[in-house]
Amino acid sequence: MIAHLQGKLVEKTPTEVIIDCGGVGYHVNISLHTYSLLPNADFIKLFTHLQIKEDAHTLFGFVEKSEREIFKLLLSVSGIGANIARTMLSSLDPKQITNAIASGDVVTIQSIKGIGSKTAQRVILDLKEKVLKLYDLDEVSMSQNNTNRDEALSALEVLGFVRKTSEKLVEKIVKEDPEASVEAIIKKALKNL
Repeated sequence: MIAHLQGKLVEKTPTEVIIDCGGVGYHVNISLHTYSLLPNADFIKLFTHLQIKEDAHTLFGFVEKSEREIFKLLLSVSGIGANIARTMLSSLDPKQITNAIASGDVVTIQSIKGIGSKTAQRVILDLKEKVLKLYDLDEVSMSQNNTNRDEALSALEVLGFVRKTSEKLVEKIVKEDPEASVEAIIKKALKNL
């Protein structure tokens, strides 16, 4: 298993790089997220995942260890291959993917090209427990609260209330009760508007 590569960056495109390590050029597939994090220096280090199939040995590289771990988790889901996992990490950053999985956000995962509703649901079903154990739960609940807050604000706007006034009130409600559902936030806001 090749855990990482460190060497001279010979070529780079948004989907792949070639790294010269001691005279051997390694072709490494990367995501757009990794491409955006590549340093401008000649020498780079990428954490890698080697996929071995009967017809090919393919290297995937990541600037961050956390992105490699999410890539491996995604590969464990039936129906998600290396190319779809790389597309997911190119479409959303790793934190967005973990938050979407942990909060059960099918719409966000389904928004990725090549992911249908059944695959998105399978990703959430298979990985939710693992993601909740591996990553900080506070971040997940915060993203859920932000979603609840945003939905409540949108609903109040549709009902004809001024957004600035509603924002202050909804912020206060969310601070008092961080676990409040969308319905609870709207009901409390309507009582005080």
